[in-house]
Amino acid sequence: MVTRLLQQQNPPQTGEQELESLVLKLSVLKDFLSGIQKKALKALQDMSSTAPPAPLQPSTRKAKAIPVQAFEVKLDVTLGDLTKIGKSQKFTLSVDVEGGRLVLLRRQRDSQEDWTTFTHDRIRQLIKSQRVQNKLGVVFEKEKDRTQRKDFIFVSARKREAFCQLLQLMKNKHSKQDEPDMISVFIGTWNMGSVPPPKNVTSWFTSKGLGKTLDEVTVTIPHDIYVFGTQENSVGDREWLDLLRGGLKELTDLDYRPIAMQSLWNIKVAVLVKPEHENRISHVSTSSVKTGIANTLGNKGAVGVSFMFNGTSFGFVNCHLTSGNEKTARRNQNYLDILRLLSLGDRQLSAFDISLRFTHLFWFGDLNYRLDMDIQEILNYISRKEFEPLLRVDQLNLEREKHKVFLRFSEEEISFPPTYRYERGSRDTYAWHKQKPTGVRTNVPSWCDRILWKSYPETHIICNSYGCTDDIVTSDHSPVFGTFEVGVTSQFISKKGLSKTSDQAYIEFESIEAIVKTASRTKFFIEFYSTCLEEYKKSFENDAQSSDNINFLKVQWSSRQLPTLKPILADIEYLQDQHLLLTVKSMDGYESYGECVVALKSMIGSTAQQFLTFLSHRGEETGNIRGSMKVRVPTERLGTRERLYEWISIDKDETGAKSKAPSVSRSSQEPRSGSRKPAAAEASCPLSKLFEEPEKPPPTGRPPAPPRAAPREEPLTPRLKPEGAPELEGVAAPPPKNSFNNPAYYVLEGVPHQLLPPEPPSPARAPVPPATKNKVAITVPAPQLGRHRPSRVGEGSSSDEESGGTLPPPDFPPPPLPDSAIFLPPSLDSLPGPVVRGRSGGETRGPPPPKAHPRPPLPPGPSPTSTFLGEVASGDDRSCSVLQMAKTLSEVDYAPTGPGRSVLLPGSLELQPPRGLPSDYGRPLSFPPPRIRESIQEDLAEEGPCPQGGRAGGLGEAGMGAWLRAIGLERYEEGLVHNGWDDLEFLSDITEEDLEEAGVQDPAHKRLLLDTLQLSK
Repeated sequence: MVTRLLQQQNPPQTGEQELESLVLKLSVLKDFLSGIQKKALKALQDMSSTAPPAPLQPSTRKAKAIPVQAFEVKLDVTLGDLTKIGKSQKFTLSVDVEGGRLVLLRRQRDSQEDWTTFTHDRIRQLIKSQRVQNKLGVVFEKEKDRTQRKDFIFVSARKREAFCQLLQLMKNKHSKQDEPDMISVFIGTWNMGSVPPPKNVTSWFTSKGLGKTLDEVTVTIPHDIYVFGTQENSVGDREWLDLLRGGLKELTDLDYRPIAMQSLWNIKVAVLVKPEHENRISHVSTSSVKTGIANTLGNKGAVGVSFMFNGTSFGFVNCHLTSGNEKTARRNQNYLDILRLLSLGDRQLSAFDISLRFTHLFWFGDLNYRLDMDIQEILNYISRKEFEPLLRVDQLNLEREKHKVFLRFSEEEISFPPTYRYERGSRDTYAWHKQKPTGVRTNVPSWCDRILWKSYPETHIICNSYGCTDDIVTSDHSPVFGTFEVGVTSQFISKKGLSKTSDQAYIEFESIEAIVKTASRTKFFIEFYSTCLEEYKKSFENDAQSSDNINFLKVQWSSRQLPTLKPILADIEYLQDQHLLLTVKSMDGYESYGECVVALKSMIGSTAQQFLTFLSHRGEETGNIRGSMKVRVPTERLGTRERLYEWISIDKDETGAKSKAPSVSRSSQEPRSGSRKPAAAEASCPLSKLFEEPEKPPPTGRPPAPPRAAPREEPLTPRLKPEGAPELEGVAAPPPKNSFNNPAYYVLEGVPHQLLPPEPPSPARAPVPPATKNKVAITVPAPQLGRHRPSRVGEGSSSDEESGGTLPPPDFPPPPLPDSAIFLPPSLDSLPGPVVRGRSGGETRGPPPPKAHPRPPLPPGPSPTSTFLGEVASGDDRSCSVLQMAKTLSEVDYAPTGPGRSVLLPGSLELQPPRGLPSDYGRPLSFPPPRIRESIQEDLAEEGPCPQGGRAGGLGEAGMGAWLRAIGLERYEEGLVHNGWDDLEFLSDITEEDLEEAGVQDPAHKRLLLDTLQLSK
């Protein structure tokens, strides 16, 4: 009826009649639509009451298809292939990611083409050459159980990496696994300078610009996770998030989902993930920490986000630290405050700082560390694109080498110019003058904007790009980008169900030994945490402990004191991805004295394996820990599979037997990483490889050259060589910076410190003179060039002093301890001291003395403090050496007779410092507390009117020991240091009660100390 009414032809009508007819038709149509609506609603109600709700369909929008990419290569012809000469060795490798095919095309001379197609499942392995950076071996499956390897030479190493990324993407796209083994993460940091961003920031999203950038073949491939950290960002949160999502959608055709957005004033961090990963994200947490004036203002500080991606935990920290060339100590304290106060991750891991709570932690932002060099020199180096001399004076690198910040973090090699301080609107000029309320301020060009990361041991992470843009000019900072290939684990579901008693896996410990920094002699216990345990477990208190140093304690647990841990699941595929977190706590106050993480992957087997790693607490290295353990897995649960990131391997045979670089496999210290600059304590070789027989030295008198390794596995060495440092005879380069700069190991065990100069070769060694009564002779052996075989905990290992070879990687914990490092003469059996265990396991008070190492006199020079320490000798800003700590082995006084020497007083230790140590090497360790008041004054001075005058030097220029000796009261040094008065700058606040607690009971001495302090102000 409605149709007939609407379609009927009416005779010619007047205007009013026509309008009435139209109104009638609209009324009929309205009633008709209203009836349809009622019927539809009734039908929907009936359906909802009788049928379950249908699940929501995920978005079907797909990313842009990846086009077929072609790579021009040459076949690597070996001697055995000489018969093929005459045939063309030029190939074209075409990768069809969408179709899952690789086509090998060879062009013949007669213009004919010969091609072979391999599907994704017939490409068995990729083998990267470690020696030739643009060479790649591809293993194909020809027939059943038969493979063939072809080695190709690419145009560049960058092309090789792009080819590998495409093949990995193809394997992942066509994998039969429901969950990914590997994802790609983009990290971006940018100080926006309080101005809106330009309309186009595509170069930032696609990692284009300067430095290590992605190949044009792979720049358009979308990453799985994008993390953007900004500072001085004046854009609102919602507007900024919309801008990021819109830019990514335009670039990738994907609607990225925001996971978290956290702000602190103008410091922001935003995390976006692919739509397909949204349901894989869980346990999202956000937090912020203020580090501005008095830690109450949010103009400086950090914001953080953490979450779980299936079974892998991620943490992201974006920070803006204190500015100013001279405020390195403030920035260090900012870092420690953020590390301690940022509340992210699993609350059950509150005993651990955030550097140990996550499988992968990324820390980025405007760290504000500057270059310690004259402005004109910096500009000259930048104009010549010579960055290495500048990196040697980069404050962040120097502080990391001193282990003051970012302990065992990694950073990719910097190959781009400093990102601050540019003239706005250009990238050709650095504007290094800045007008402040206090006057003109010089801001030298610096790498203020950085990206660092820290991952659990034996996990997969590779940095594929690290650079900055060169076309975004609205701010005085350039945006910085980094992209990472990260291995992830799935939420494992065992096909055999939960573990039963008959097929239970067990984690068993044979023994554990730890050296902790403490003057206490209380008992300790260990807590064990892991996601594979139902709840955390505790050990009993240690059953043995000893100390030769008032500041350090060695504690030991036997198997009887340690628990047997039972993982939730017993499958090896699950356990090889798990990690164990350990914290050493005191029995009296339940306070943690150090934490660490150990990977279970290398511990799986029927025989016990050794682990050796460092203890740290609140960002400070506090000791080390080693032990023997095994993870027993039932036979029926031994099945596993190859991960996608294990599909690519490194060809280490090419480097030759003599120059083969050790690889990561049994290390429990740090993860294998593709970065060129690993963290300062990253383990780089397995224990079984580290303690091999020493290699024969070269026939010449020079020390052997270090093993040749790929640039990406070079350890972090000191960048700055102090001026005036004397060259050692026969040594071509200064010894590498030792990452385990913890004196506990060297003092208690007598292991040579690699920061000390090696002894020159001597044809004849003088015998050790017989020790006189009431004297303890302590020898510090020269650095051993050979390697050592591992020994069981509690046993020593002999070392061949005459052998040559190469040093173990300096970023690996020290080898097992030599028996002859510290010895007592047989005539002193009654003296108190630790029991030294020999090879046979028996206890003895005095193993035979080792060969003496003659020490030549100190070289002349007014400043021996800068030799081999790489640091200045003022205040507490220097690393401690073995002899600096060895002085505290006995509570005696030393009378100085010259720079670097000491005279043995009755009943004291006989110590002869080697070359290169400062004259006050025996000064006890000091750990200054945060200087809150000075921090407030510095911030107020920067942001307010300029204060008149300043604090006089005086006390701060001299050491505690020198000051006490000058007034004849050196006997009180130990008591003052023990009670925390270890810095002269804080002694002005000391009272008579404080002096009495430190052991100063004589009223005349108390008055002398207080009067001297008043005069020194």
